[in-house]
Amino acid sequence: MDQISCIIVDDEPLARELLVTYCNYLPQLRIEAICGNALEAKAILETKQIDLIFLDIHLPVLTGVGFLQTLKVMPKVIMTTAYKQYAVDAFDLSVCDYLVKPFSLERFIIAVDKAINRIITPISYSGKEMENQDSIFIKTEGKIFRIAYDKLLFAEANRNYSKIVTVDSILYQTIPFSGLEKQLPPNLFIKVHRSFIVNQSKIDRIEGNRIFINKHEIPIGKNYKEALFYKLKL
Repeated sequence: MDQISCIIVDDEPLARELLVTYCNYLPQLRIEAICGNALEAKAILETKQIDLIFLDIHLPVLTGVGFLQTLKVMPKVIMTTAYKQYAVDAFDLSVCDYLVKPFSLERFIIAVDKAINRIITPISYSGKEMENQDSIFIKTEGKIFRIAYDKLLFAEANRNYSKIVTVDSILYQTIPFSGLEKQLPPNLFIKVHRSFIVNQSKIDRIEGNRIFINKHEIPIGKNYKEALFYKLKL
């Protein structure tokens, strides 16, 4: 296997040193750059092909989450932070893992293995493939359910779970919300909030910043409203 090119983005010198030490234990990793802020990292990504980013959240000028939101093409990412409360935001951006400082070498290796698996065997679905499907398989509590798109009302990010609401049931799947989003065809489903994806054919009405589907009330995020209205031709 070719080496995995990576960069370290952290404003704390000691944290950067620890990551360099850990990376040097793993011959499959090649450090291309060490950055003290997100703007330095962004400049690196414009000139080099990077497979993996070790990224802190609290950075000067531009946060780690904000940085990822600016990227059109995102390498695999392992978040490294002292704060647990941003895990949902991070996984919503499809990060491979979320390491809370201080973390051990063993935990670091587990995260790197996850990232390498995604790099080697990326999961992707073309829009045409999705359009030809009419259902999604949901694994929960040791069972696998086939849910027709026509029965799926909306999905919600719920801590470490994805909550799937259908016309007659509620299921919880232990995958990141971003992973579920990639499995849903964009011609049928639309993200209306960082924590909600709705089946646009099931929308009963829209009032202000709220969508009503059956008896459910779903918020519309301010960053998603324009795209929603454009898709609905409003």
